[in-house]
Amino acid sequence: MSFLTSNKQIIIYGIALAMIILLLKWLEIRYILADQQMETYAGLIAVIFTALGVWLALKLRKPKVETVIVEKQILLADRANFVLNEHEIKRLNLSKRELEVLQLMAEGLSNQEIASRLFLSLNTVKTHSAQIFEKMEVKRRTQAVDVGKKLSLIP
Repeated sequence: MSFLTSNKQIIIYGIALAMIILLLKWLEIRYILADQQMETYAGLIAVIFTALGVWLALKLRKPKVETVIVEKQILLADRANFVLNEHEIKRLNLSKRELEVLQLMAEGLSNQEIASRLFLSLNTVKTHSAQIFEKMEVKRRTQAVDVGKKLSLIP
Protein backbone atom coordinates (compact mmCIF):
# COMPACT_ATOMS: atom_id res chain seq x y z
CA MET A 1 0.00 0.00 0.00
CA SER A 2 2.91 2.32 0.62
CA PHE A 3 3.84 2.06 -3.07
CA LEU A 4 0.44 3.45 -4.13
CA THR A 5 0.42 6.28 -1.64
CA SER A 6 3.97 7.34 -2.35
CA ASN A 7 3.57 7.20 -6.13
CA LYS A 8 -0.04 8.42 -6.29
CA GLN A 9 0.85 11.55 -8.23
CA ILE A 10 2.93 9.65 -10.78
CA ILE A 11 0.13 7.13 -11.36
CA ILE A 12 -2.45 9.91 -11.85
CA TYR A 13 -0.16 11.72 -14.34
CA GLY A 14 0.48 8.44 -16.16
CA ILE A 15 -3.24 7.70 -16.50
CA ALA A 16 -3.91 11.28 -17.66
CA LEU A 17 -1.15 11.06 -20.29
CA ALA A 18 -2.51 7.70 -21.50
CA MET A 19 -6.00 9.22 -21.86
CA ILE A 20 -4.58 12.18 -23.81
CA ILE A 21 -2.69 9.83 -26.14
CA LEU A 22 -5.84 7.73 -26.70
CA LEU A 23 -7.81 10.90 -27.46
CA LEU A 24 -5.17 12.06 -29.96
CA LYS A 25 -5.09 8.64 -31.66
CA TRP A 26 -8.88 8.63 -31.87
CA LEU A 27 -8.87 12.10 -33.44
CA GLU A 28 -6.11 11.03 -35.83
CA ILE A 29 -8.13 8.00 -36.93
CA ARG A 30 -11.21 10.18 -37.41
CA TYR A 31 -9.16 12.61 -39.49
CA ILE A 32 -7.71 9.77 -41.59
CA LEU A 33 -11.16 8.29 -42.11
CA ALA A 34 -12.58 11.66 -43.11
CA ASP A 35 -9.61 12.51 -45.34
CA GLN A 36 -9.31 9.10 -47.03
CA GLN A 37 -12.88 7.94 -46.92
CA MET A 38 -12.93 6.14 -50.29
CA GLU A 39 -9.77 4.10 -49.60
CA THR A 40 -11.06 3.11 -46.17
CA TYR A 41 -14.38 1.87 -47.53
CA ALA A 42 -12.63 0.02 -50.37
CA GLY A 43 -10.33 -1.65 -47.84
CA LEU A 44 -13.27 -2.67 -45.64
CA ILE A 45 -15.12 -4.12 -48.64
CA ALA A 46 -11.96 -6.03 -49.65
CA VAL A 47 -11.65 -7.50 -46.16
CA ILE A 48 -15.33 -8.51 -46.12
CA PHE A 49 -15.11 -10.23 -49.53
CA THR A 50 -11.88 -11.97 -48.58
CA ALA A 51 -13.52 -13.37 -45.46
CA LEU A 52 -16.56 -14.39 -47.53
CA GLY A 53 -14.28 -16.15 -50.06
CA VAL A 54 -12.47 -18.08 -47.35
CA TRP A 55 -15.77 -19.11 -45.75
CA LEU A 56 -17.20 -20.21 -49.11
CA ALA A 57 -14.07 -22.21 -49.97
CA LEU A 58 -14.25 -24.03 -46.65
CA LYS A 59 -17.95 -24.70 -47.17
CA LEU A 60 -17.42 -26.10 -50.68
CA ARG A 61 -14.56 -28.37 -49.61
CA LYS A 62 -16.77 -30.34 -47.27
CA PRO A 63 -18.16 -33.48 -48.92
CA LYS A 64 -21.84 -33.29 -49.71
CA VAL A 65 -22.24 -37.05 -49.94
CA GLU A 66 -23.29 -38.71 -46.75
CA THR A 67 -22.65 -42.41 -46.43
CA VAL A 68 -25.78 -44.30 -45.53
CA ILE A 69 -25.60 -47.96 -44.61
CA VAL A 70 -28.66 -49.91 -45.66
CA GLU A 71 -29.23 -53.36 -44.31
CA LYS A 72 -31.30 -55.57 -46.56
CA GLN A 73 -32.33 -59.15 -46.09
CA ILE A 74 -30.97 -61.40 -48.81
CA LEU A 75 -32.63 -64.70 -49.51
CA LEU A 76 -30.13 -67.50 -50.07
CA ALA A 77 -31.80 -70.50 -51.59
CA ASP A 78 -30.29 -73.94 -51.35
CA ARG A 79 -29.73 -75.08 -54.95
CA ALA A 80 -30.09 -78.74 -54.00
CA ASN A 81 -33.56 -78.18 -52.52
CA PHE A 82 -34.73 -75.65 -55.13
CA VAL A 83 -38.25 -76.24 -56.48
CA LEU A 84 -39.32 -74.23 -59.52
CA ASN A 85 -42.60 -72.39 -58.96
CA GLU A 86 -44.61 -73.38 -62.04
CA HIS A 87 -47.64 -71.43 -60.86
CA GLU A 88 -45.70 -68.12 -60.93
CA ILE A 89 -44.24 -68.92 -64.35
CA LYS A 90 -47.76 -69.37 -65.72
CA ARG A 91 -49.07 -66.31 -63.87
CA LEU A 92 -46.29 -64.11 -65.28
CA ASN A 93 -46.52 -65.85 -68.67
CA LEU A 94 -42.71 -66.30 -68.86
CA SER A 95 -41.39 -68.38 -71.75
CA LYS A 96 -38.62 -70.95 -71.29
CA ARG A 97 -36.17 -68.66 -73.10
CA GLU A 98 -37.08 -65.71 -70.88
CA LEU A 99 -36.55 -67.94 -67.82
CA GLU A 100 -33.12 -68.94 -69.19
CA VAL A 101 -32.22 -65.27 -69.72
CA LEU A 102 -33.35 -64.48 -66.17
CA GLN A 103 -31.19 -67.30 -64.78
CA LEU A 104 -28.15 -66.01 -66.67
CA MET A 105 -28.89 -62.48 -65.41
CA ALA A 106 -28.81 -63.90 -61.89
CA GLU A 107 -25.36 -65.34 -62.61
CA GLY A 108 -24.21 -61.81 -63.37
CA LEU A 109 -23.68 -62.14 -67.12
CA SER A 110 -23.96 -59.16 -69.43
CA ASN A 111 -26.34 -59.09 -72.40
CA GLN A 112 -23.45 -59.88 -74.76
CA GLU A 113 -22.37 -62.86 -72.64
CA ILE A 114 -25.97 -64.13 -72.46
CA ALA A 115 -26.27 -63.82 -76.24
CA SER A 116 -23.10 -65.83 -76.85
CA ARG A 117 -24.04 -68.52 -74.30
CA LEU A 118 -27.57 -69.00 -75.76
CA PHE A 119 -26.47 -68.51 -79.40
CA LEU A 120 -28.77 -65.51 -79.83
CA SER A 121 -28.28 -62.03 -81.21
CA LEU A 122 -27.74 -59.16 -78.80
CA ASN A 123 -31.03 -57.54 -79.88
CA THR A 124 -32.93 -60.75 -79.10
CA VAL A 125 -31.48 -60.84 -75.58
CA LYS A 126 -32.42 -57.18 -75.11
CA THR A 127 -35.95 -57.96 -76.28
CA HIS A 128 -36.22 -60.88 -73.85
CA SER A 129 -34.88 -58.67 -71.04
CA ALA A 130 -37.43 -55.96 -71.82
CA GLN A 131 -40.24 -58.53 -71.81
CA ILE A 132 -39.02 -59.94 -68.48
CA PHE A 133 -38.95 -56.44 -66.96
CA GLU A 134 -42.45 -55.72 -68.25
CA LYS A 135 -43.94 -59.02 -67.07
CA MET A 136 -42.29 -58.81 -63.64
CA GLU A 137 -43.07 -55.07 -63.37
CA VAL A 138 -39.46 -54.05 -62.62
CA LYS A 139 -37.09 -51.50 -64.11
CA ARG A 140 -33.61 -53.00 -63.57
CA ARG A 141 -31.84 -56.36 -63.80
CA THR A 142 -31.15 -56.45 -60.07
CA GLN A 143 -34.83 -55.97 -59.34
CA ALA A 144 -35.75 -58.74 -61.79
CA VAL A 145 -33.29 -61.15 -60.16
CA ASP A 146 -34.54 -60.22 -56.68
CA VAL A 147 -38.20 -60.77 -57.65
CA GLY A 148 -37.27 -63.99 -59.47
CA LYS A 149 -35.62 -65.37 -56.33
CA LYS A 150 -38.52 -64.33 -54.11
CA LEU A 151 -41.00 -66.04 -56.45
CA SER A 152 -38.79 -69.17 -56.71
CA LEU A 153 -38.26 -68.73 -60.43
CA ILE A 154 -34.49 -68.95 -60.10
CA PRO A 155 -32.32 -70.53 -57.38
